[in-house]
Amino acid sequence: MEVYLDNSATTKCFDDVAAFMTQLMCRDYGNPSSLHMKGVQAENYLRYAKETIAKILKVNEKEILFTSGGTEADNIALTGTAMANHRAGKHLITTRIEHPAVLQTMQHLEEQGFKVTYLPVDGNGRIRLEDLQKAMTKDTILVSVMHTNNEIGSLQPIAEAGGLIKKMNPHTLFHVDAVQGFGKFRIYPKKMNIDLLSASSHKIHGPKGVGFLYAGEKVKIKPIIYGGGQQNNLRSGTENVPGIAGMARAAEMLYADLDRDVEKLYYLKQKFIEGAGRLEYVKINGLTGRESAPHVVSVSVGGIRSEVLLHALEDKNIYVSAGSACAARKPQPSATLKAIGVEKGLLESTIRFSFSVFTTEEEIDYTLQALYDIVPMLRKYTRH
Repeated sequence: MEVYLDNSATTKCFDDVAAFMTQLMCRDYGNPSSLHMKGVQAENYLRYAKETIAKILKVNEKEILFTSGGTEADNIALTGTAMANHRAGKHLITTRIEHPAVLQTMQHLEEQGFKVTYLPVDGNGRIRLEDLQKAMTKDTILVSVMHTNNEIGSLQPIAEAGGLIKKMNPHTLFHVDAVQGFGKFRIYPKKMNIDLLSASSHKIHGPKGVGFLYAGEKVKIKPIIYGGGQQNNLRSGTENVPGIAGMARAAEMLYADLDRDVEKLYYLKQKFIEGAGRLEYVKINGLTGRESAPHVVSVSVGGIRSEVLLHALEDKNIYVSAGSACAARKPQPSATLKAIGVEKGLLESTIRFSFSVFTTEEEIDYTLQALYDIVPMLRKYTRH
């Protein structure tokens, strides 16, 4: 049996999406900027994608900008708006547990003369609204808070934060990295006071190398990619039509059965947590119920290094992660785990299990049995 439990890193593409994209690559392969019918046909696929995503978010299709993924969407949202609005102020706010696509962009903006406040989080990985309120100043032009944490699955009070930001300063922009939340939750930017929202296709059973940025029509953005002026001059470059249309098809499929799928994920997550909790020296990080994401579980196993347990599970064809896949090639203690107060001895002993609509109860049972076999054995041969 092969068990893939690293869905926060990437997901398996839906078969229907792959077939749809093959049609676009091999038959309807026109450039959407071309004036002939092949080009018009390609443009229609882009329109379909915009309409589909806009309908899910309940926004205007003109407010959807296609990108190469969540990282680029975050970069455009932060750098593009900071540079376009710097005359109004040079203060930015984010959290200590953001994805590197946000944290490293913020560090870059600090080098450009912006001041950044990094909000702490509580032991469950959630910001405190009073900290956000204290951090806001008349010079705050942008606040960026992730919807769902990619390592421990913590959910931020996005609607409450958006309301607070706009109450304190209606001109302060609110960006939400929803790469892990889109496809798991119903997120409505207009209702939640979100001005900018990033998402990624390969987290929702679509292809890699494509994502989108929702940007409210009144948001000023300075392009960070220049060229042929595609997408209203905001993101030049020939659009990846098969990828964009594939992403829209995947989103359409996920949201058609969202409630059913999310219920299943919460059931599997609870089953896994209860089973893993029977093991000695196991600690579950963050919240575990409906106040957390349905698909992410962070598990620390005292006395066993993450890489050792990861490869022991891999030997049984179970694929998991030692944290964020984006940092997997450069092992270092997780900023998220440190921020929530995980003790030093467990920082390098933490594994992330993440589920998808393809995950089965049988796979959860198989994984739990593997842990029951592996963990006691590894602890016998590990210093602790």
